[in-house]
Amino acid sequence: VQLQASGGGLVQAGGSLTLSCAASGFALDEYALGWFRQAPGKQREGVSCISGSDGSTFYADSVKGRFIVSRDNAKNTVFLQMNSLKPEDTAVYYCAAIMLAGSYLYTGLGYCHIVGMDYWGEGTLVTVSS
Repeated sequence: VQLQASGGGLVQAGGSLTLSCAASGFALDEYALGWFRQAPGKQREGVSCISGSDGSTFYADSVKGRFIVSRDNAKNTVFLQMNSLKPEDTAVYYCAAIMLAGSYLYTGLGYCHIVGMDYWGEGTLVTVSS
């Protein structure tokens, strides 16, 4: 099982960036994929979550209306489109997966909880300059 996040980079405030998470070794429609981020000196936090089965989406309040998570099951890939970026969005972004069967639907980020994910990928750095 492997999750490979990509697409990070340097962008000016107000700009956009799209991250990709390519999954291998499992079928995306049996999992929920989450995006998490960790800023320097801060704890890792959840950003968004999408069900690979029905496409239901969940967002942290800090990114609602600015970020859009989507999936392409044929390519086993999940995307995070980030718009109206702010300097406080600067962080290493990680994607992670949790099997839907037997998972719990939390208030907030749905199936995705930082302590419950089954697989994690390496992060990709997003830097937003002011």
